Amino acid sequence: MKSKAPLVLMEQMVMLLVFALASALCLQAFVKSDDLSQRSAARDRAAVEAQNAAETLRSQSGDMGSALTQTAEALNGEYAQGLFWLDYDENWTPIDYDACGMEAPAAAYRLEAQGVPADVPGLQTASVTVENIEDPASPDVLFSLNVSWQEVNGRG
Repeated sequence: MKSKAPLVLMEQMVMLLVFALASALCLQAFVKSDDLSQRSAARDRAAVEAQNAAETLRSQSGDMGSALTQTAEALNGEYAQGLFWLDYDENWTPIDYDACGMEAPAAAYRLEAQGVPADVPGLQTASVTVENIEDPASPDVLFSLNVSWQEVNGRG
């Protein structure tokens, strides 16, 4: 009579292989869900920051250049040549390059606002965009919106 030990051992090996494959699939699913969760959290925060910048921009007076300049001052951002921007680190803390100097953390996100030509006299329109710039070769737009306001007697 032959022993059934090799058959039982083979069955155990197959069960172990199936268990290993199933656990690898579950681990990949958890990693993917964590990536999706982090991306969703970044998009939610980008929406809040873009809306904050848009409301600050709308509350300023004057033409587009002065509105962008005043917004840069109000939010501690930068302004040059018709573009306002504000960089954030990976924890969404605004980076103040003037205060940090050479020890500034690497920027992970950038909020930008710039004027958009409007066909209607007295109407000011700006585009506000938040990008993930951790990979400078391919920035990823997280959130974008347009904001418009009407100038009245030279004031917004």
